[in-house]
Amino acid sequence: MTAVAQWHDLLEGEELAYLATEPARAPRLVPFPDELHPALRDALAAQGIEQLYEHQAQAYAAVRAGRHVIVTTGTASGKTLAFNLPVLDALAADPKSRAVYLYPTKALAQDQARALGELAVPRVRPAIYDGDTPQERRPHIRRWANLILTNPDMLHIGVLPRHDLWADVLHNLRFVVVDEAHVYRGVFGSHVANVLRRLRRLARIYGADPQLVLASATIANPGELAHSLLGVRTTVIGDDAAPRAERTIALWNPPLLDAELGVRASAIGEASRLLASLVQRELRTICFAKSRKAAELIHRFAAERVGAETAKRLAPYRAGYTPQQRREIERRLVAGELLGVSATDALELGIDIGLLDCAISVGFPGTVASLRQQWGRAGRRGHGLAILVASEDALDQYFMREPETLIGRRVEAAILDHTNPRVLDGHVAAAAFEAPVDDADREILGGEALERAPHVPELRHTPNGWVWAGKDAPAARTALRSSTAEAFTVVDASTGALLGLVERERAYSTVHEGAVYLHLGDTYLVRELDLVARRAVVEPFAGDWYTQVKKETSTDIERAARVERRLGLELSFGDVSVTERVVAFQRKGIRDGATIATVQLDLPPTTFETEAVWYLPTERQLEGLERMPTLLSSLHAAEHSMIALLPLWAMCDRWDIGGLSTNVHQDTGAPTVFVYDGHPGGVGIAERGFEQFEGWVADTARMLEGCPCEHGCPSCVQSPKCGNLNEFLDKGGALTLLRRMLAS
Repeated sequence: MTAVAQWHDLLEGEELAYLATEPARAPRLVPFPDELHPALRDALAAQGIEQLYEHQAQAYAAVRAGRHVIVTTGTASGKTLAFNLPVLDALAADPKSRAVYLYPTKALAQDQARALGELAVPRVRPAIYDGDTPQERRPHIRRWANLILTNPDMLHIGVLPRHDLWADVLHNLRFVVVDEAHVYRGVFGSHVANVLRRLRRLARIYGADPQLVLASATIANPGELAHSLLGVRTTVIGDDAAPRAERTIALWNPPLLDAELGVRASAIGEASRLLASLVQRELRTICFAKSRKAAELIHRFAAERVGAETAKRLAPYRAGYTPQQRREIERRLVAGELLGVSATDALELGIDIGLLDCAISVGFPGTVASLRQQWGRAGRRGHGLAILVASEDALDQYFMREPETLIGRRVEAAILDHTNPRVLDGHVAAAAFEAPVDDADREILGGEALERAPHVPELRHTPNGWVWAGKDAPAARTALRSSTAEAFTVVDASTGALLGLVERERAYSTVHEGAVYLHLGDTYLVRELDLVARRAVVEPFAGDWYTQVKKETSTDIERAARVERRLGLELSFGDVSVTERVVAFQRKGIRDGATIATVQLDLPPTTFETEAVWYLPTERQLEGLERMPTLLSSLHAAEHSMIALLPLWAMCDRWDIGGLSTNVHQDTGAPTVFVYDGHPGGVGIAERGFEQFEGWVADTARMLEGCPCEHGCPSCVQSPKCGNLNEFLDKGGALTLLRRMLAS
């Protein structure tokens, strides 16, 4: 029986919103380059690799020609070999040369180290250098290894400030490889861009000028991302020559239970039913969920639906497992012992899960690029099936009604801004600690770094340039995943483990006392928020409710950088300061969203400067809507729905974006809608909205037109993060306004 016949009867009924087949694609193969080192050629042949995909050969030729390169092709297209080939070739010929491989997670570095170990190219000596590397091994690795695998955090705190220990590596540094480059966007990407510039600068001080090679999932702007991250022009290798199996794409919408409230059957329940049905047909399936709790519920529900023997062949897979546990699940999957795996989409993408038939995504993962990466797991051994099971979220429901906007959409642009002063200043200080910063550093660190130097505390100007005058190494003060030094630590009371950092500007709304906090898919309850020690103490939580804050927000326009007439109104982009005060929170039931309790909070206001896009609807566009509360409710609903769809244009999450709508703003004297970057200083999200304003508004209007509710629901104008708890929302008024804007 063909795979298609096995699932054909499953994909029918009112839940099926879309069904199509993507055709298979044959590989385009070329022979090994003549100049490839014989030892590398033999090592590849021993692995059964006798030819290359065209894009791998193109990457090899570009790197051999001395160019910086970014390889951006689909899942399972052989990107790893594309960057390994020129690097291993050079190290085999000249083992004194050094290469540094950068991975966003330790687990990915471990996967690559294992693969390099199996390849066993003579004279190539790989080693991992990260926070888990024993102290006694570190000097040996610095002396002996010529291919060092690490992560940006280790480079930032453990390598660059101690560059004297790394003199030989830096002097002989020939390659820097950045894998999973699409991960480096937003605040994290902005920090990593500065870390990479500091690495390039130190290499030059030690007499080296390394080539930079990046690998990325398919994104809309690979050349631009590479330039933002590295500060150099790169050659883009993006024509994917790897084979692709035929793939059936299905969009699955849980049945509507209440059309007016927009309530649908549980996406988790639907996903577990699909997973159970597929594994009962002996189809190897991976199911991606947004949280660990959801992944484990899907596993449990699916196991309850199948027989005891089949249930033994199901497993949850999550980020917190040890490498040994991950290897065991991988081994069982590859051997066919496991049939179904439910995983968080925070799952390290480096896992080699080989031959799968089906991939289920539970809820849109936030970007088309991520969805394509998840779907790319399906059909590794023949015709594959990829399913998106929709949640109630506005974006998910928009795709169910307008499937072509998802299927035909180009992937998003990955955006970062390394010049954001709140990000940059810590790296200017770190660079000055590493070596005096002077005008010659303008080329690598950028002119903005020199302009910020006089404003960075504890820097002193000397005849040699700007030097660090503080006591301790400043790099440790800058957390790579936060745009402010005033971050709160989140500590698990049950283990004492540090779970993460939350920017001060977000701490009061995400880790206030009594908040339900999600970290890597695990759920915690905040027991205490210490404002003086800047620490949130949490404990594991298994309740069936979540929390949502009520807050008062105001914005002040500091500077309009760009003002244009667009869609018949005045559209601006610039700098604003946002003041937020969290005044209460609600506990809400997970199953029905009903309010269980409202709890008052007494927290200080926070103010931060960021970037925003704002627009002033005209009197004509607001005709018939100008009376209160219709005016405010229409603007508020337009703001919510536009925030819900901005992730289609910028590679971000709706939680990265804030908004404010007002019937009259003190700085404009008119009705105004603001959408602002939720990170202090901004990372380019609002500017992307300004540039793509017409398409963004058109998408939003189409989303509102298609939603079957009459007055507004979670699938259109209601937001899970609304500071007004979704009061005063007029769906009809918002749609009237957006239609009039588009008609202009």
